[in-house]
Amino acid sequence: MRKRLLIVDDDRPFRERLAKAMERRGFLVTAVESVAEGSAAARLEPPNYAVLDLRLEDGSGLDIVPIIREAYADSRIVILTGYGNIATAVAAVKAGAVDYLAKPADADQVAAALLAQGTDLPPPPENPMSADRVRWEHIQRVYEQCDRNVSETARRLKMHRRTLQRILAKRAPRETNDVTP
Repeated sequence: MRKRLLIVDDDRPFRERLAKAMERRGFLVTAVESVAEGSAAARLEPPNYAVLDLRLEDGSGLDIVPIIREAYADSRIVILTGYGNIATAVAAVKAGAVDYLAKPADADQVAAALLAQGTDLPPPPENPMSADRVRWEHIQRVYEQCDRNVSETARRLKMHRRTLQRILAKRAPRETNDVTP
């Protein structure tokens, strides 16, 4: 049986990279960008596996979960999000997802979550992002979603506009694999 995988993510470059990487891992991939397209694809050809972005332009990836479950009850679903928090993780699991991964997740993490057997927790990442890098990524994502409007981004992040401007003027924190004392 082929491993049919549905990817629903509105970040086109990420979606395309993930689709290619998952095809190399033996999945037959359908990659779309919206709740409407994901719902239609799930009804047309029910996937064995699904990777759904939590926040999409026309809704939530969680809206697609019941459609997938109705079409193929044993489908393994992973929710991806740049907005990781406990409430959304609980909502994802209650909706029927088997795992919940924070972006940027790589193809190895996604494949491990999709193919995991039993209730064992996946191992922690070998090189997790630093707290500074996670913070910077989150700020950049909110900034982009606010159409690069500094005032609106600052309001949503509950920070002073000038503080945000200083953060945005800096480069991303470097990722190092070395631990320095």
